[in-house]
Amino acid sequence: MTGQRITGGQPLASMIGMADLEQALSFGSAAATYDQFRPSYPVAALTWAVDADTPSDLVDLAAGTGILTRQLLGLGHRVVPVEPDPGMRAQLAAATPGTTALAGSAEAIPLPDGGTDMIMSGQAYHWFDRERAHAEAARVLRPGGRFAPIWNSRDESVPWVAALSALLADFAGRSSVDTAPDLTSFGDAFEPLERAEFRHDTTHTADTLVGLVSTRSYYLTASPTRQRELETAVRDLTAHHPDLAGRPSFDLPYRTTVYRARRQVLRS
Repeated sequence: MTGQRITGGQPLASMIGMADLEQALSFGSAAATYDQFRPSYPVAALTWAVDADTPSDLVDLAAGTGILTRQLLGLGHRVVPVEPDPGMRAQLAAATPGTTALAGSAEAIPLPDGGTDMIMSGQAYHWFDRERAHAEAARVLRPGGRFAPIWNSRDESVPWVAALSALLADFAGRSSVDTAPDLTSFGDAFEPLERAEFRHDTTHTADTLVGLVSTRSYYLTASPTRQRELETAVRDLTAHHPDLAGRPSFDLPYRTTVYRARRQVLRS
């Protein structure tokens, strides 16, 4: 694990276009598959993000199917998940007994002012209208409370993983996909960012790797023909890449990136 303090830079603002909005809201149709195949986060990354000796009142923002919520609950924290997609909320409720996600978004968090110790967001911050989300996070957090988005990104220093990422980027029509953004600030209401990176991996077969790919927004919004083409390409990669050929299972390594920043304490 490495950690570094990040300062400077301009406040970030980003508006989601219609195509991106369609992708952002595409996951509900595959909520059960998403919950089955998406990876969890290293406990060390969550411990670094929260950095508290006692249980905290946490918000899991854009909680999806509750993968992060369940981990935080397992660490003893009190968690309120917030999720805009009804399909994802239903899967979260089914997979997380005793927990119901609130309908809401990063831009409209359905919670009172200043009552939350911490807000986390797993694999979702890049969808936010950042300027509005930062203002909402600052409103909901108590002074000194922390905002911490977290991402799992494939470790592309491994040759077969780099080949998979190139395949997915070509399918999505982008230079890269599924990587953590490079952040410099959460705006004037927050102290300077800190960043840390952790490593972990998950074990896959060809079938489960196809399952994982099928939870990506660019797959979910593609035509059935294009989806089948991607599935075939992923299976061909697992069958013929020299690192994977002949192996019934293999590890997919991740770099987990966490940013954290405290809400400013206003002094009179």
